[in-house]
Amino acid sequence: MVTCAIDLGKFNSVCCFFDPATQKHQFETIATKRSHIENLLNTRGDIDLIVMEACGPSGWINDICEEKGVKTLVCSTNEEAWNWKATKRKTDRDDALKLAEMSLLRRLVPVHVPKPRVRQQRAFIKYRKSVDQDINRLKNSIRSIFANQGIEIDTGERAWNTGRVHINSFRKPIEECGRDELWRGQLDMQLSRLDDLVVKLESLETKLDEFAAEHPDIVRLMTIPGVGRKTAEALVAAIDNPHRFKNARHLSSYLGLTPKQHQSGEIDRNGRISKRGSKLLRTMLLQCAWSSLRYNRWSKKTYDRITGGSKTRRKKAGIALARKIGVIAWAMMRDQTNWDASKLLSDEETKQDDGKLKVKRKPPKPPGPVYSEESSRAAHRRKHLSTKPKRQTRTGNRRTQTSQLN
Repeated sequence: MVTCAIDLGKFNSVCCFFDPATQKHQFETIATKRSHIENLLNTRGDIDLIVMEACGPSGWINDICEEKGVKTLVCSTNEEAWNWKATKRKTDRDDALKLAEMSLLRRLVPVHVPKPRVRQQRAFIKYRKSVDQDINRLKNSIRSIFANQGIEIDTGERAWNTGRVHINSFRKPIEECGRDELWRGQLDMQLSRLDDLVVKLESLETKLDEFAAEHPDIVRLMTIPGVGRKTAEALVAAIDNPHRFKNARHLSSYLGLTPKQHQSGEIDRNGRISKRGSKLLRTMLLQCAWSSLRYNRWSKKTYDRITGGSKTRRKKAGIALARKIGVIAWAMMRDQTNWDASKLLSDEETKQDDGKLKVKRKPPKPPGPVYSEESSRAAHRRKHLSTKPKRQTRTGNRRTQTSQLN
């Protein structure tokens, strides 16, 4: 039997047919297309293993191999076996041959290939994030148009709600704009693009809401105080099968939230986190960790314990809390259980609002004018200038109070 190692490319791929018994090999270049891969598997009946690196085409190639009953090995390129630092020549054929030889030596680390539905879900979540980023870019470009013209608009989200009437009053079709009013035509185009993207984002959120309601694991993770639908669906899509992780350390390293280690002799130093895996998932977990401090009593208790009252350990505590939330979500998916605060808190703490914190929200701001001649910060400074509190200073061993600032 023959091992087929494929060095995948965007347009063409190089196949290395390696015979483990005779150590002989031969190469063949094929197009990276579904028909060519199917033809390869149909014509070469002696292939018992397909080895390839994890990349974009490896997903659908793995699906074809499963349909044909051929065993596949999709390996990670982030491992130590892929550090080609001393090579003087690097070609596609050399990479395919090394891939076959390392599979024979069992030095390749296989990676999990999710099902097509899970891959589509991951791509859909990333696309939702890209649409949200495009909306933010358009909003910033619209603000720059007004800033270049010296026109003031509302700050924050108010500009796109009640302040939208003021913004729309300056837009004008490009066909009706003169040479001195081209910025109005540009504003009209940017606002049209913004409205179109907002409608598309709403349709994406509707589709994701329908999927979340049908998936039991997403509903289960949303029982964690501070974890919303977006974080839950990202966790479910990334973890996929919770039983493929041996323990919590394995999951933490998969999320890229474990520190790097450098050990030599008596030196054993831990560095920053590895940042391997999905960057989007790490970002969402960290945002969820900061948000859970307001809603989750266990999160607040864990955060205070790690910081120990030190201001310099706040970011480290946030990263540690994000890792713990990811581990708890994995354990809930593995054991098919919902959030239970009694397992993490004492009986007295559990009785207080079921482990949740009382959030003190600011009262809603009353509707005001859409457009103001002066900024809110300047008005706030002028209003509280005469009522600024006294501050204390220390001079040597004597504590004196400074006079009121003018």
